[in-house]
Amino acid sequence: MTTGFDSEAGNVAEDVVRDVAQGTARDASAHPTANPTAHAALDEALEEAVRDAGLTLRPAAGHIGADIDGVDLADGLGDAQVAAIRAAVLRWKVVFFRGQRLDHAGHVAFARRFGEPVVLRRRGSASPADFPEIETTADRLELGGRFGMEHDEWLRRRRHTLLRGWHCDHGARVDPPAATILRAETVPPYGGDTTWSNLAAAYAGLSAPLRRFAGQLRAEHRLGVGYQPRPGDDAYVRHLLDHQVASVHPLVRVHPETGERILNVNGYYVEQITGLSRAESAAILELLLAEATRPEYTVRFRWEPGSVAFWDNRATIHLAPADNAHLGFPRTMHRVMLTGDVPVGVDGKPSQPVTGTEPGRW
Repeated sequence: MTTGFDSEAGNVAEDVVRDVAQGTARDASAHPTANPTAHAALDEALEEAVRDAGLTLRPAAGHIGADIDGVDLADGLGDAQVAAIRAAVLRWKVVFFRGQRLDHAGHVAFARRFGEPVVLRRRGSASPADFPEIETTADRLELGGRFGMEHDEWLRRRRHTLLRGWHCDHGARVDPPAATILRAETVPPYGGDTTWSNLAAAYAGLSAPLRRFAGQLRAEHRLGVGYQPRPGDDAYVRHLLDHQVASVHPLVRVHPETGERILNVNGYYVEQITGLSRAESAAILELLLAEATRPEYTVRFRWEPGSVAFWDNRATIHLAPADNAHLGFPRTMHRVMLTGDVPVGVDGKPSQPVTGTEPGRW
């Protein structure tokens, strides 16, 4: 089984990124995220790869996000284009394509150039039956009703803190997806933006003592963290008990392709830092999540029909919109996730499954 951004053209992108990043990953102060000289060298190499592929790349924010133009994703990609896009994702963590005309088949074909798509065992009725690799995010609107709640109540009970919505995809698994490719079909005329944050930049931005401390820690990531049960019988609580998913991940993971150190926190799945009291854990996680979501590490994307976002799920967290549900406009998105590997900490030790998850089994 392949994991990560595997492709026939992968070696080119690896050369672009690793020449600068991997050899310096042991020292965060030397990492391109924190070192302007290294950053400039990496950007120069990436620009050359993009130019050789006939593409144009425009950074969208200081630490994360870039727009890529000059390619029709539905036409199929050459190896040079695959390598350049892959390198851009590794460098900028999320890249955006506008005005694309991908259908479901084209979406899956594009994803396969970069890795093995995840096939979920359970999807909602909005997802296309003939394309098991695609999950339609309109399915999310069905979830509250499935458990006897209106969608607004469903969101309110799940979001116990202001930062609760920040997440990586399927972070409670022992092998979260390596990447996600999200395509917009129908979007509201306003509202509905998505925001991403760069967890490599967040780690590099910590003080050296805090980086060292965080690198020693592990935390349990669990589905359903912080859910506020309904009075009496709650169908979602019963669902969580019957479908528990949890893993213990390093609080700082080493990126398997770039060697970057990633602050592996989110507001959606992280339950508790192992070995610490609940009070100690809560205070430290609150601090680290606040650092991970500082505005300077983020980029916000305004969707249009045909837009595609491609992000590194190992190095980012993202925030789905919460400003459009009351507007009544439809928002239909389709996503394909690429299979990932088991995270490894700075001590070389991998994540461990707790319950309901094993590598490669979806």
